[in-house]
Amino acid sequence: MDYRKVLDQLVDGELKEFKVEPKEAFDFQRTLRNYEKRQSITGRAMRGGSIIYSAVNSVK
Repeated sequence: MDYRKVLDQLVDGELKEFKVEPKEAFDFQRTLRNYEKRQSITGRAMRGGSIIYSAVNSVK
């Protein structure tokens, strides 16, 4: 999966949120750490180990 494209879509408002399952977390985190706009994205940990990422300005 192209996580960089997903991050761009979150920042641009094309996606409201993106859910990352525990088995994908390492690969997603690696992409997020290298993403130049990473301060614009936040994550909420869910029960069971999933994380829901969204743009900072769209978090409610």
